[in-house]
This record gives sequence, C-alpha cells and structure tokens, in this order.
Amino acid sequence: MQKNFVEELRWRCMLHDIMPETEDHLNQHITSGYIGFDPTADSLHIGSLVQIMILIHFQRAGHRPIALVGGATGMIGDPSGKSDERNLLDARALQKNVDGIRNQLQKFLDFDPANPMAAQLVNNYDWTKDYSLIDFSRDIGKHLTVNYMMAKDSVKKRLGSDAKVGMSFTEFTYQLLQGYDFLHLYQNMDCKLQMGGSDQWGNITTGTELIRRKLGGKAYAITCPLITKADGTKFGKTEGGNVWLDKTRTSPYKFYQYWLNASDDDAENYIKIFTLLDKATIEDLIRQHQQSPHLRLLQKTIAEQVTRMVHSEEDLQKAIQASQILFGRSTAEDLKKLDRQTFLEVFEGVPQAEISLSDLNQGIDMIGLLAAKTSFLKSNGEARRALGENSISVNKTKVDESYHIGSSDLIDDQYILLQRGKKNYFIVKVVA
Repeated sequence: MQKNFVEELRWRCMLHDIMPETEDHLNQHITSGYIGFDPTADSLHIGSLVQIMILIHFQRAGHRPIALVGGATGMIGDPSGKSDERNLLDARALQKNVDGIRNQLQKFLDFDPANPMAAQLVNNYDWTKDYSLIDFSRDIGKHLTVNYMMAKDSVKKRLGSDAKVGMSFTEFTYQLLQGYDFLHLYQNMDCKLQMGGSDQWGNITTGTELIRRKLGGKAYAITCPLITKADGTKFGKTEGGNVWLDKTRTSPYKFYQYWLNASDDDAENYIKIFTLLDKATIEDLIRQHQQSPHLRLLQKTIAEQVTRMVHSEEDLQKAIQASQILFGRSTAEDLKKLDRQTFLEVFEGVPQAEISLSDLNQGIDMIGLLAAKTSFLKSNGEARRALGENSISVNKTKVDESYHIGSSDLIDDQYILLQRGKKNYFIVKVVA
C-alpha cells in the first residue's frame, strides 16, 4: 500500500522545494525517482545520509528508487554551492569511488529483483561515454538557451561581480549533463522524479525543462533543506574532517560519539531526519527529552539508531561499551574487546610511554612500571605511596605492589591502560 511520501518528508522537516502537481502525481501513481551521488571519494559521508534517507522513505512509500552514481558528471564537478572549481579525477580514482559508493548504497535499499519496488543502481558514465560532443550539442544543447542556463543561481554566483574566480566551460556544462541524465532515465527507465538537496534545484529543473522541450513530457522535482547546525558550524564536520560512513575512515565509536554530542536543538531536528522512527514515537521522545534534558534521551536514541543502521548491531554495542569506559562503567574484559583504533580514540590525548617486549616477557613489577620504566610517577616512593593508597588500576582493575605486568594484560596485543584515581589515565605501549 502506498503512503504519502511528500507528507512523510514534510513532517520530518525534509521538504524544501516541490514542483507543482508532484504530490498529486505521487499519490496517484507508483513512480520511479532518482537521486544522484557525486563520487568525489570512495565513501559517502553523513551529509549524503540525508539523500539516502529520502530514498529509503521513497521505497517505503511504495515507489521505485534509483540511485545514480555520477561516474561521468564526477569528472567535471558540480559548481552548485562552490566558489572554486574542483580538481578533476582520473578514470582509475573515479572508478574506485564509484565502486565504494555502490557498495554502501546496497546496505540501505532493497535491491532484490523479486521486489516490484526494487531499487536500482545506475552510473551515468554508461550512457555518456560514447556520446560525442557534436551529437550532444545537436541533440541536447539546442533545446536550452544560454540565457536559461545563465539564470541559474549556481552560475550567477560564479559569474557575478563578487566572484573571485569565473567558471570554465567544463563546469558550465554540468547542469546540461545532469539534465541529460534525467532525460535518459525518463526515456529508458520511466523515471519521472528527481530529488536532491536544495542547492540542486537549478540542476533538477534544467532536467524537467529539457524533458518538456525535447519530448513534451512531464517530470517532477523535490528538494530537501541543506542540514545546518544550531551553533552555526558545518554539519557532518569534526576537527578531524568529514564524518564518513566507511568505518575505516570514521570508526563506529567516533561515528556514535558525533551523534551523542549533538546539541538539544539539533537532536530534535536530527531524530526526524536520520531515523525511521514513526511520528508518534518521535513526538513522545521529544516530550520526554524536554522534561529531562540532562538524560540526553534524544542524543542516545539517535546515536543508537543511526550507528546500527550505518554499521551493525555489533559495532553499536562496541561503541556503547567504548563510550562507557571513560565513565567508569567498564571492566578489563570490556577494554580487551576494543580494537586498536577505537582504544586510541577513546583515550585520545592521554600521555603514553613505551616499554620493550623483552622487558614485558621477563615480568615487570608495578613500582618499576609506574616510575623507572615509564616515568608516569616521579619516583619509586610516589609509586609505592599510590599503590598503598589503592589508587592505581591496570586496565580498570585495582592492583597493589605485589602485581606483576605480563602479556595477559595487553589490549590488542600492544597496550596497557594505567589509571590513578578516577580521571588520570596513562597508556603503556609495548614495542618489539
């Protein structure tokens, strides 16, 4: 049974612009619609997650989603929202990026051919690679005037008096190429809807206009707002750069932490956009959160929902365990479950010292480990006093002067976590 897709976007605050008659068409017809993904890297980031969520809602509403990977347009670069021209990618780098994005999208959408609403993946390089410039100019270019293309915001901003750099012919053709994508999908896959971020409105409507002028056809357009943070900083960015969907670029722990650290204002927005929870559940969660904001119910729910969806239940549980370590609710067993990357991320900025593997194999007493071997404590006397006060822990377990460090204490075969009191951490790294 079809749902009202537009209404779903509307209450989730995911609707920015919509072409007239689009909602009526979608309510009356099962429709194929697409979103394009720019292959500038071999992984998508959480900014792209907004577009992925739209495709998920589109499929759940009873329509056919098409995910287009821009293998051709990625060679040019979209000027929308950009003040400078992008660096062009070579064919090998582009193919690597296309393959990475394709693999990620398959995690979120149902591509089972047995499903009549099965999602499809397409690459616009497939229908542009053999298209000559002469043929493209004759068949496509003649249908849109330069005046029409110049009127688009993405072009005007780059050619206006405030622009530091102009626009190359290469980038100027981008909207025409994207318009041709829509035309091709309209003709060959009965695709009547294109969706994207609000900065794509100009490119999308170029496609609907091309379909109208060349074929006399009717196509539709929807855009969603660009996500912003309440404090004015850029969504999806940390001090370390983008928050990626690929766990090798952004670990599940850091991914989980990003959502956990959202502000209250942002959390009320994010829970609608980035989860599949229904309206009643979300409204109840917001109400509970407003009554007891210190519990951070919204942030925890978002972090759990999104981490599970993007990674896995196992990755989520590891991220939760890792997050609890700094707050004392963990054991040596929990620590030893951490992989090296996550361990170092949890204890980022904690001072480190090295000891040799041969020393470890011979056995090291606690006073030696705390003082002579690492200089974490200034002297043997200070080490002895700290141990006598029962303030020293090895991997979250209290130890006394009689304890000897061995290979069984290693986290991921390389690290030992020392702790004095509640908040003073030290890391021992074992080197060959």
